[in-house]
Amino acid sequence: MLISLAHAQQTTTSPAAGQGAGLLDFLPFVLVLIALYFIMVRPQMKRAKEHRTMVEAIAKGDEVVTQGGIAGKVSKVGDNFITLEVAENTEVQVQKQAVQLLLPKGTLKSL
Repeated sequence: MLISLAHAQQTTTSPAAGQGAGLLDFLPFVLVLIALYFIMVRPQMKRAKEHRTMVEAIAKGDEVVTQGGIAGKVSKVGDNFITLEVAENTEVQVQKQAVQLLLPKGTLKSL
């Protein structure tokens, strides 16, 4: 009998107190979304921006490695494609976006 009276007293609170508690229920969800943004989305955007600036800066004579693992020297640069010299008298055309890494000059000679 005492439990039902206590329960009845808790449910008869003012409506204003119930609305404030509803906003606090969403606070953990909002904090998780903010944490995911700073942990996952922001670093990915930073890497994409760095890759885009690297691809735009590719010039003739640079030594690069593609995402497929092909290493070569850039012999011609176009709008969307570059030509890589992978061996003497052997050239391959690849998309600029396929370039993963820009190597320091002289790296290919040491391979």
